[in-house]
Parts: sequence; structure tokens; C-alpha cells
Amino acid sequence: MIADEMIILAALVFVVACLALVLYLQKQAGKLRTKVDALTVLVKESDRQRETVKRELHELRSGTIGVGRRVLELEKRLQQQSERIEESSQQDPQAKLYSRAMKMVSLGAGVEELVRECELPKAEAELLIRLHGK
Repeated sequence: MIADEMIILAALVFVVACLALVLYLQKQAGKLRTKVDALTVLVKESDRQRETVKRELHELRSGTIGVGRRVLELEKRLQQQSERIEESSQQDPQAKLYSRAMKMVSLGAGVEELVRECELPKAEAELLIRLHGK
């Protein structure tokens, strides 16, 4: 009889220990679940931010490509304008004359020298000196 009581007592202690262990494990599982939920929220937020940054980067890249194309187009137009200016200055002897006169003024030439070298009227020579002189 004592042996049966001991077995029952041991079984009771075992059951109580098992219940305590189950409760402890449930509590730990709840904590882990809370941490997993928090990490899930963080991962979703990180994914959202990554997508936002990815979209902004794509927009910047597209804008940069557009700006690059525009710069190339403007460089081409500038080159064409430079060529046209060069052609027109070479075709117009009067423009050559005035270009030479302006260079002479920048080098310090006087009215008489401009009249003599560039065959300009005195009034035009004076005007060039006033406009382009130092």
C-alpha cells in the first residue's frame, strides 16, 4: 500500500512538474511570438523603405539620363552655332575688318591707327574705342 501511495505521489509530482513545464514553455513561446511579430513589422517597414529608395533612385537615374541627353543636344547646337559664326565671319570682309579693329583696340590702338589700318571712318573708330577700350 505504501508503494502504491509512493507511485501515486510520484506520478502526481510528475504531472505537476509537467504542467509547470508546459506553462513555462507557453510563456516562452508567447515571448518569442511577440519578438517574431515585432521583427516581421520591422522587415515589412524595411522592405517599404527599400522600395521607396529604389523608386527614387530610378527617378534620379531617369532624370540624369534626360539631363545628359539635353546637355549633349545643347553642346551640338553650340558647336553648330560656333561653326556658323566662324563661317559668317570668314565670308563677311566687313566683319573681319571690325574683328581686327576690336583686337587692335584691346591691344591699345588709337583712333588714328584704326582709321589708317582698318580704313574705318573716324567716328566709328572713336565709337569702337569707347565701347571696347580699357
